[in-house]
Amino acid sequence: MTRKIKRMKTDKEAQTAQTAPDSLQIGSEKASMLSAASIGEQLLSDPLQGLDSPLAAERLQFVGRNELEEEKKTPFILKLLAQFKDFLIIILIVAAAISAFLGERVDAVIIMAVVLINAILGLIQESRAEQALAALKEMSALYARVIRDGKTLEVPAAELVPGDLVELAAGDVAPADIRLIESSNLRANESALTGESTPVEKDAGALFHEPAALGDRSNMVYSGMEITYGRGTGFVTATAASTEIGKIASRLQMIDTEMTPLQVNLNKLGKLLGIFCILISAVIFGVGLLQGGEPLALFMTAISLAVAAIPEGLPAVVTILLALGMNRMARENAIVKRLLAVETLGSVDTICTDKTGTLTQNKMTVTRIYAGEEVMPLPARPEEQEEIRIHPLVRLMLEIGVLCNDAVLTEDEEGQPLMIGDPTEGALLTAAEKKGIGVGNLRRSYPVSWQLPFDSERKMMSVGTLYQEGRPHSMTKGAPDSILDRCSHEMTGEGRIPLAPGRKEAILKQNSAFAHE
Repeated sequence: MTRKIKRMKTDKEAQTAQTAPDSLQIGSEKASMLSAASIGEQLLSDPLQGLDSPLAAERLQFVGRNELEEEKKTPFILKLLAQFKDFLIIILIVAAAISAFLGERVDAVIIMAVVLINAILGLIQESRAEQALAALKEMSALYARVIRDGKTLEVPAAELVPGDLVELAAGDVAPADIRLIESSNLRANESALTGESTPVEKDAGALFHEPAALGDRSNMVYSGMEITYGRGTGFVTATAASTEIGKIASRLQMIDTEMTPLQVNLNKLGKLLGIFCILISAVIFGVGLLQGGEPLALFMTAISLAVAAIPEGLPAVVTILLALGMNRMARENAIVKRLLAVETLGSVDTICTDKTGTLTQNKMTVTRIYAGEEVMPLPARPEEQEEIRIHPLVRLMLEIGVLCNDAVLTEDEEGQPLMIGDPTEGALLTAAEKKGIGVGNLRRSYPVSWQLPFDSERKMMSVGTLYQEGRPHSMTKGAPDSILDRCSHEMTGEGRIPLAPGRKEAILKQNSAFAHE
């Protein structure tokens, strides 16, 4: 099959550039009805080697980045004009114009200064919020583990294209709509898309001969959905706006933004003040005429009273208070994009939130190992490694940690070491390399024949391999308490011995000591 698809590439690659971008995007309904082989042939991708890098680069230029289209940025001039659209601000501008016409230039300048300060404050706060949001988006960019040219790489999710071969594991977030070609106890949380509260089981071998409902397409994984259990591999069938979640996002962009309660109330106040001032001015002008007054003088007096009645300081006071509120929120690490949205928080009774992870380098390092009732350090500098003899128990532990492991050690474009996968598993691979255990050679010598992925209920990962004298072995790593509950013996420097009374407590105590540090 590999050779067949590669021959097809040479014949069809030229046609790809002339094909409409949408033709490469395969909807989940259609993809669920195609076999894995058909998907690979249609997308010119190999189920073992993935896409060729040149074809992936060409396709990225052709199809576009795997990002949902953002709303077009509002030009600066429109942002500035938006600061003057409130009814009260319009009344103040009219009042300034009338004041200038009546010769009250000082009043006109003061009123316009207040209006301009109000607009500038609003622009500054919104600009700061947009910059902060852009920085957060950059920091939270997703990465995906893909196979290209037969090599496992970690690339930004935005650079995925239809046909990419993606690896998924528990804890990952699907970077695009993916047609599974291989799965092992795979489950995905699709509550955000389908409303299904429990994780859905996935089966790469499922094939539908007629259209199935969105939640029933068990051979598909959708963009943005979290993998809660197991692992799998599949072809990217749709990216960006062509994904199921992208279709929803496109509809959401059509929703109009409503005004905040403060905007509604200020507009009502502005209209009431405007009507009230006009009525009072009209009454004064009419009464003056009835009493025989001079029309021009009466008109100037009525207008002056109307201008005096308008609270030109109100918008400035409101803006300053909102700006202070926004700065106070910023000190608490909360970003508010729109100035007027600060006031809306005053109407909130309940805030529902979820615990998130800490923003770190996403790197972990093994510094000490506990084995055979002894704590052994693992120095970080390679020159110190030569001075320490590797303990037999440490070697056994590290070899199990390498084989019972989904992470991959590779190199980046500059030749620097690069880890792809879970940081904890990567730390075990690095520790093994430090102790002179070749990760690649070990895995080639003892290939894994079966595995049970790590999950939150079992708290362990197990694999099977022919280890030591070619005998089948089951290797497990996981939470100490979960493993000890299943142990009857302990491996020591003298060999395998029954787990003595009190040893479980001693091991857990040492684990707690590590955790407290």
